[in-house]
Amino acid sequence: MPFSPRSQATRDAILAAARAQFSARGYDATTIRSVAAEAGIDPSMVMRYYSNKDGLFDAAIDVDLALPDLAAVPARQRGAVLARHLVDRWEGSQADGALVLLLRSVATKPAAAERVRAVFAGQVLQMVRRVVADPAEAPVRAAMVSSQVLGVALCRHVVAIPPLAGLDGESLVAVLAPVLQHHLTGRYPL
Repeated sequence: MPFSPRSQATRDAILAAARAQFSARGYDATTIRSVAAEAGIDPSMVMRYYSNKDGLFDAAIDVDLALPDLAAVPARQRGAVLARHLVDRWEGSQADGALVLLLRSVATKPAAAERVRAVFAGQVLQMVRRVVADPAEAPVRAAMVSSQVLGVALCRHVVAIPPLAGLDGESLVAVLAPVLQHHLTGRYPL
């Protein structure tokens, strides 16, 4: 059922507050009441849209990478296009805090680990399958893309390893692009 623009604005406010609180306070210390207070709404509205804290958490870690169609990109440019897209998704106009929350939660919350696997199977693997020459290589290539992307995002946004955490976006794209290019198009010993 589609939501009205007003209810969608309320849902967006709830998710923004939930992502901020889950990231800052963790799952256990975040409450429906505290999220509602930060969103400026009654707690019953959180329950109406998300049923309970688990439902709210699941919605907060729902990550859509909105991956580009690499099949429409010349093969030699795919790593750069993907790197630029992902840096923008993490830090630019598409950033929403869901990815950082997901990364912070993956080691301690089974739902977060399951969400990472779902993003891998439903988004990354599908993107890679559309562009690889040998379909048998797609799962390994997609896993390597995912591990590279998750590792960089974790080390940059959660662990804040210097100098990775301090690189400007353009430098990060320049460093990440050749690695992603290799995982997408380089020779694999499979």
